[in-house]
Amino acid sequence: MQKLNRKYGLLTAICMVVGTVIGSGVFFKAQNVLIATGGDLPIGIAAWLITGLIMIICSVQFAMMATKYEKVNGVVDYAEATCGKGYAYYLAWFMVNIYYPGMTSVLAWVSARYFGVLFGWSLVSAEVLTLSGFFLIGSYTINVLSPKLAGKFQVSTTVIKLIPIVLMAIVGTVVGFASGTLTDNFTYVVVGNVNAGGGLFAAVVATVFAYEGWIVATSINAELKNPKKNLPLALIIGAGIVVFAYILYYIGVAGGASVETLMNEGATTAFSNIFGAVGGTILNVCIVVSCLGTLNGLMVAATRGMYSLAARGEGPNPKLFGQIDQTNNMTTNSSVWGLFVCAAWLLYFYGANLSSNGGWFGVFNFDSSELPIVTVYGFYIPMFIAWMKKEKQLPVFQRFVLPTLAVIACGFMIFATVYAHGITPLLNAMASGKGFSFPVLFYLIVFIVIMAVGYFFSDSFKRLLAKNKAQIKETNATEDNERTA
Repeated sequence: MQKLNRKYGLLTAICMVVGTVIGSGVFFKAQNVLIATGGDLPIGIAAWLITGLIMIICSVQFAMMATKYEKVNGVVDYAEATCGKGYAYYLAWFMVNIYYPGMTSVLAWVSARYFGVLFGWSLVSAEVLTLSGFFLIGSYTINVLSPKLAGKFQVSTTVIKLIPIVLMAIVGTVVGFASGTLTDNFTYVVVGNVNAGGGLFAAVVATVFAYEGWIVATSINAELKNPKKNLPLALIIGAGIVVFAYILYYIGVAGGASVETLMNEGATTAFSNIFGAVGGTILNVCIVVSCLGTLNGLMVAATRGMYSLAARGEGPNPKLFGQIDQTNNMTTNSSVWGLFVCAAWLLYFYGANLSSNGGWFGVFNFDSSELPIVTVYGFYIPMFIAWMKKEKQLPVFQRFVLPTLAVIACGFMIFATVYAHGITPLLNAMASGKGFSFPVLFYLIVFIVIMAVGYFFSDSFKRLLAKNKAQIKETNATEDNERTA
């Protein structure tokens, strides 16, 4: 089996974490958080902090694993080391065919959506959909033809996307204090009858999805220089940067306009008030760059998915998907599959969420960018529990306390996703008399079907086929001997 070269350093790995997590979410989730809390700024800050701590806890736990396990694809390596080869296979199959392509396809559309805003295009127009396909193929092309260029692009877009965040965090805070707007926003609540506890929980749910994507950095484990040192550092440093950036940006935005205005009009108003009439346009340009950086990070993972299976001798045709281009050291055949699955999920996302007739798939219409969180965090929990059972030589904190906190964090993420995408739609449907609506259930049905397909390419099924063939051969030989006798 050919191997990938160690071509990425610590900076690229950190930018994979920061650049993949910080996409469009940070720019529009501030408005959602304010609405959820009734304009209570301190509760909103607490929500960003709580969700950020959840990400940091899980990142630190995976960082611990990264210091001990290293093979091809970080998170799959950890699954194999803790829960066994079979468990790792199904996690990898899920990542390859649902998690990475689901998010990648949506980021292609989101990038096109914000680009279209600059020209006044409709969010569901043919122009935006066509541009989505172009961005998807463009990101694939960069990764396949020049993996090093893709790494440099990730670093560049991460720096660019941090510019408006840092500017708003600093200038917005200073201007807000000087004008008294920030002080007023900290003491004034628009909707006074919002329950503090309920508002906090609703705000946390609103921030959950803005933090997703950090695990993508582990996909370049086999191409990272000194991975047992650099990957843990990247996970911890990157997670810390994201949390600080989100909270400081949120405070800075509150310095640019009243809470009530931000709830109604979003962060663009704050940019315009502080940086002038062109502020909104600059914000949209930065969002496009930000989304393209996130798209690139996800594409890096999507193009390496089938290779991570083939490197273990698993999945469909390991010899084919394990091939590496001699010129650019890229997993070419694996990349082709990654692009195909991303394109399929882009088609699904458009039909399920953007079509004018209410969705092409009936009850199977769901958000393919967010609902996989239900299963990805579900996959993590057995790994953390197995870690506690296996790593007997570690101190109490590293063996029990940290993974226990990570299990609790994963459980919360699952509950928050089910609450936002399952319970809430169900209650709304029942209240409106429209019947049953539980997208989480129908997503899980699709998940089970895709995982069942994966079984037919697993080692277990291959061994079963081999055993059956051997039995048939033995039976035929016995019958031949009997006829001869």
